[in-house]
Amino acid sequence: MDAYGNLPFPWTALTLDAVRFARDLEEPAIFNHSMRAYLYGRFLGDRQGLRPGHDYDDELLLLGCVLHDAGLTEPGNGEQRFDLDGADLAAEFLTGQGVAPERVEIVWDAIALHLCPEIAARKRPEIALVMAGSGYDLGPEGPALPPGYADAIHAVLPRLHAAAVLHDAIVGQALAKPRKAPPYSMPGELVRQVTGQVWPTWRELMEASGWDDYDGYRR
Repeated sequence: MDAYGNLPFPWTALTLDAVRFARDLEEPAIFNHSMRAYLYGRFLGDRQGLRPGHDYDDELLLLGCVLHDAGLTEPGNGEQRFDLDGADLAAEFLTGQGVAPERVEIVWDAIALHLCPEIAARKRPEIALVMAGSGYDLGPEGPALPPGYADAIHAVLPRLHAAAVLHDAIVGQALAKPRKAPPYSMPGELVRQVTGQVWPTWRELMEASGWDDYDGYRR
């Protein structure tokens, strides 16, 4: 696509459709973040010696990145955490495009696990790099970028206060639907920081179960 200049996106009929799909649904700041996530994921893969088209499926990496925050859109705002809602919406879209189930599953896993770095990092490269690239765009820890690399990306995909917009989108959904931010989850922690709510302790949660595991218990 001419709008993205020389940035190395793997353009296929499917990735073009996915980019249009995400761009039409997402706020510009979130869409740009998702596109940058691919570029940083690919950069981090290069630093690990991973070659697109050889060691991982470049099309799947872009699909996972560009759709990874689809849960922060109106059509994606379901009853689960936004990462799971986004994975479901992405799977629905890709299935409708005729993508094979095993490929849909990889993208679903990449999106559903992008907030779980310890797990995603141990999965296949497409999953690991979606997590790594999306995280690097918000907090660039790891290999330093080549001089001018970020400037070239931001010239085409400006940040538009990405971190602040993402925070407000996650919290806004969760305040309207508290079940989207369960205690001890990342969305739950963001809501706790905003509202000052107190989370139940482990013991309080277990005592609420009705199984009476703490009755008469002594260490």
